[in-house]
Amino acid sequence: MIKAYNLLGLMQRAGKLITGEDLITKNLKNNKIKLLVIAEDCGINTKKKLTDKANFYNVKCIEFSTIENISIAIGRDNRVAVGITDDGFIKKFKQLLEEGGKQ
Repeated sequence: MIKAYNLLGLMQRAGKLITGEDLITKNLKNNKIKLLVIAEDCGINTKKKLTDKANFYNVKCIEFSTIENISIAIGRDNRVAVGITDDGFIKKFKQLLEEGGKQ
């Protein structure tokens, strides 16, 4: 799983992650987000709101890790979800999840 966290950090530095509930919602509408990653310990209402938006705009949604681990990986505080905008990074991220399984 360490490689998946490192990849999230790399995506953040490369400008391929969108964080923050309002920005995620806005970019789901604009079709910029291609994969939505939500923390497993995210609040029920927030999780429902984000997954409903993602489903409405046909964006795949996965649950991964915890708020704390995601926040540390990308170097920002209290991030419950991140939107990935780059297909190459998405492919690599999914590959790492399949190889390492869930935490």
